Amino acid sequence: MAADEERIDEAVLALLWLTLHDERRAWKGFDWAALGRLHAKGLIANPVGRAKSVVLTDEGLRQSEALFRTLFTRSD
Repeated sequence: MAADEERIDEAVLALLWLTLHDERRAWKGFDWAALGRLHAKGLIANPVGRAKSVVLTDEGLRQSEALFRTLFTRSD
């Protein structure tokens, strides 16, 4: 079974919105490969380092909120 990395990246980016703090920082407890791809796409700052959180870029912040709303909210 082949994993769809694009969909995984979307889910990780949406979940980064869930753990958002200090305006644009999010806990980086996700797969390193996915975080590396998000960094390569310009959606997060370099995830390598001692910090337990990562900084979302302006575009990353916008996309993470949109994906969170699309993937994880209900329309009651």
